[in-house]
Amino acid sequence: MSHSTKTQGKLSSFFDILVQSLKGHEVDLTSISIKRAIILLAIPMMLEMAMESVFALVDLYFVGHLKNSSHAIQTVGLTESVLTIIYSLAIGLSMAATAVVARRIGEKNPEAASKAGMQTIVIAVFVNIIISILGFIYAKDILLLMGASTETADQGVAFVRIMMGGSIIIVLLFLINGIFRGAGNAAIAMRSLWIANIANIILCPIFINGLGPIPAFGLTGAAIATTIGRGLGVSYQVYNLFSGKNILKIRISHFLPDFVQIKAIVKIAAPAIFQFVIASCSWVFLAELVATTGGDTGSAGYQTALRLMMFFMLPAWGLSNAAATLVGQNLGAGHIDRAEKSVFQTLKYIIIFMAVVSVLFLTCGHLFAAFFTSDEKVIAIASQALKILSIGFVIYGAAMVFSSAFNGAGDTWTPTKINVFAFWLFQIPLAYFLAKYLEMGPTGVFIAIPTAEAGIAVAAFILFKKGKWKKTMV
Repeated sequence: MSHSTKTQGKLSSFFDILVQSLKGHEVDLTSISIKRAIILLAIPMMLEMAMESVFALVDLYFVGHLKNSSHAIQTVGLTESVLTIIYSLAIGLSMAATAVVARRIGEKNPEAASKAGMQTIVIAVFVNIIISILGFIYAKDILLLMGASTETADQGVAFVRIMMGGSIIIVLLFLINGIFRGAGNAAIAMRSLWIANIANIILCPIFINGLGPIPAFGLTGAAIATTIGRGLGVSYQVYNLFSGKNILKIRISHFLPDFVQIKAIVKIAAPAIFQFVIASCSWVFLAELVATTGGDTGSAGYQTALRLMMFFMLPAWGLSNAAATLVGQNLGAGHIDRAEKSVFQTLKYIIIFMAVVSVLFLTCGHLFAAFFTSDEKVIAIASQALKILSIGFVIYGAAMVFSSAFNGAGDTWTPTKINVFAFWLFQIPLAYFLAKYLEMGPTGVFIAIPTAEAGIAVAAFILFKKGKWKKTMV
């Protein structure tokens, strides 16, 4: 009877935390139990990142059923590979925003946190205007540079122009969510992605296949739907920023450039952006290498595998982001030991999650791939890629947690240096050697990915234990 009562009590407690995490009640994350703090942050963060990955999967599903779908799938995949550079800008800035906002919240200074978040938005808008213009003008050249055939590039130019031209929306979606995460309100970030995805799921078939007065835009319709969906998500974020109902109280004066603070933010953001640009450029190179050694079919299979992989990797990244917020807030509050314990507790959770995902891909990878395309050759390549990539999933998870911990502390240089070595000095040469010199083609590229990630995880663990991140000033 006593055992049954304890079990019911634990279940009741878990559901209370679950409801609280989804509603987004603000609590002092530096004073409650570490496990409770992680769950409060991780659940909405995982759901948020799952929704971010759904964008590409929804596009992939609908365009995968168009005529000559291999060209459409390749365009979506290659464009996403290029957009990862935009994501790098967005993620780097959001990392800086999370670190600074979390530190100020930990210090119990929400006014400074609010201003820091808005100064980051000022930086993002200025930089992204230039990128959007260049992406719109050179859309076709981007696809050709990525290894797409002339036919694929001709069909995909409008898709790329819309996605690149509207990339400011992508940046704001990531960045504002980073601000809310730093403040400890991950539920708003989650809901903005839900709104954006629901809109995308509804609009994708309408704009791709046509409905009533709306013509069938085909591949281009996927870009239109995605951009509108993300735009609605940003609108929801902006409403919450200015509602005055959260710990962050935004004023118009916070948007006036404060060059001293902008310099401090850039000091954190620059290596964070570079950190993800390094990884993104590596993925771009690998995508081009697969396209040139495996042709349109090989590229389509690889891009299908990557989209499926990211569907599960992004929730894991959301879980690791809990460590970033907790490290930032606890360092701000002066609880250094608690910051370190939060990282290792998060690590336990992510290992369990990634182990489950590995089993799914090893046993059911071909079924997942078949859901997005009926091309047997594409399915075969995607299935092979998933089996090889999934071997390193637990390692990926560990690397993400430690990298997020460094970033949450404002020590963005450490994971950047790790990425330079692991991706540019090891992964790319290894992939090229296996694919070209040993003539393994796309398989060589697949093997190089988990091999490099293993190196990242080991290096990150060693440097984390040294503890230099504890002394980072933000």
